[in-house]
This record gives sequence, structure tokens and C-alpha cells, in this order.
Amino acid sequence: MKLYFAPMACSLAPHIILRELGLPFELIRVNNQTKRTAEGGSFLDINPKGYVTALTLDNGEALTEGPAILQYLADLQPEAGLAPANGSWQRVRLQEMLNFITAELHGGSAPLFRSDLPEAALQIFRDKLFQRLDWLESRLDKQDYLLPSGFGVADAYLFSILGWLPRFHIDLACWPALQAFFHRVAARPAVQAALQAEENSAPVEG
Repeated sequence: MKLYFAPMACSLAPHIILRELGLPFELIRVNNQTKRTAEGGSFLDINPKGYVTALTLDNGEALTEGPAILQYLADLQPEAGLAPANGSWQRVRLQEMLNFITAELHGGSAPLFRSDLPEAALQIFRDKLFQRLDWLESRLDKQDYLLPSGFGVADAYLFSILGWLPRFHIDLACWPALQAFFHRVAARPAVQAALQAEENSAPVEG
């Protein structure tokens, strides 16, 4: 398998899960501006939508969209317990959580990367994001991870998105349970290995 990534993008989540599961894979960096890959080709040939992440399989298939990739990887080793069993009620709850992270946190954070929006508009997006963080705070104040079963794919995804907050000058300390969650996940060996590998990857020129 090959995982196409950009440092500190949402592709960090499947990168973490690949390492949690100990699966063999090749890490391929993508230049988000030029859409060139470290292999020298165009990322648009892998994912015509143009954004990371993408996972290519040994049979030539390419899978895109983080929640789909995360569940696919977890199901390769169901005994690891990173996702509830397919068809179970708890799996539906996982999908509910992944959809929340995708729509409300990932999508909700996207406008904050924009430097061309007026401050009044950015504040509207911040306020909405803060409401979602408040909800997560109440949940993680009662349990260590998003699902009662323990660390799983949704936690890797949430960790990846929370890592963006310093770029927006948002202090995670305003949500103590979320901050504790972030540090808890950051301490996992697979997370440390993924972060180090992305930091040490060579930039893609041109």
C-alpha cells in the first residue's frame, strides 16, 4: 500500500492507524500547491479531486476520503479493536462520530485557513467551531476516548484536526478535557513515529 500525504494534513490520521496496526506501507509526500508527488508524478492521477489523503492498494485501486480509509484499514485487522465490528450498533456510532469530525470540525476549520476573509466572517466560523469543541469537551470529560471501547480511528482523526488549532491562534487549554485527550494521543508510540516520519520527509519540489 501507498499512503499519499502532506505534513500535518488530515492524512495524518490514516498514517497513525497504519503504524498502530503495523501494516506495511510506503509513505509518499504530496506538494499541495503543485500537486506533484515525491515519485515525480501528478497527484491528480491518483486522486482527481486533488486533495490528500489517498491510499493506493496492491491491486491498483485507489481509496480516498479519510473516514473511508480509516475504516478500511481498521477492518484489515479487526482483532486490534480500532473500529467496532461491521454491522454492529457501535460501528454505526463510529460512523456518526466520523461524520461529525468530517463535517463540523474538518470542514468547519477549513475557512480559518483563508487569509482573504474579513475578520467578522472568520469570527463567525470560530464561534461555530467553539460550539463543537464545547460538545467534545463534555464528552471527553467523562471518558478518555471518543468511544467507550477505547482508542480507535475516530481518535486519530480528531487528534489530526486538533493539531491545526495553533495555526488559528486557538488555545486548546480553553478545553481542559480536550487538551488532556490531545496529549494522551500524542504520547502513543505510533503517533510519535508518524509525526517524526512526516517531519523528516523531504519536500517535493516543483
